Amino acid sequence: MTEVSSLTGRLLVASPALADPNFDRAVVLLIDHDDEGSLGVVLNRPTPVGVGDILLPWAGLAGDPGVVFQGGPVALDSALGVAVIPGDEGPSPRSRPRSNRADPVGFRRVYGAIGLVDLEAPPELLAAALGSLRIFAGYSGWGPGQLEEELKTGAWYVVESEPGDVSSPEPESLWRAVLRRQRSKLAMIATYPDDPSLN
Repeated sequence: MTEVSSLTGRLLVASPALADPNFDRAVVLLIDHDDEGSLGVVLNRPTPVGVGDILLPWAGLAGDPGVVFQGGPVALDSALGVAVIPGDEGPSPRSRPRSNRADPVGFRRVYGAIGLVDLEAPPELLAAALGSLRIFAGYSGWGPGQLEEELKTGAWYVVESEPGDVSSPEPESLWRAVLRRQRSKLAMIATYPDDPSLN
């Protein structure tokens, strides 16, 4: 198999043509991407369930809105914690994550300032180091080559992530906000109507 160029840490932004209702207007942060497949979480699907309702010890560290997000259609009964270490932008977007940095216990850096939180760890071990925390129920996954095929068909736009994307206080508007900040024709797609048939 040919080597896959890693998209870890990038965003997948659903194109208006993507027909899967699980990913309508979705913004997915890729947490892992290699020749064995891809794993990410949808950043703009808040649920009505409060973090305190299922993970009370972590509720105080969860950013606004303090709810659980639906990370994707896979393993909805599992939880993932994604957080940002403030002021630590990490490596430049195209360089590899640093491995010589001492991260807090219970935090595994994924890309730049973004990392996964071990929800089994005591929250007080991480409280001083973390910025806002997002809790995701489930995740989005692709088998080997599956995401690459979807990219070829134009289902997704791949763009750089920013640490603020993980903790956006207005997740419902993230799709438009991410597209609007692009310096290309993608900025125009942000104006695409929610229901084109009404035009």
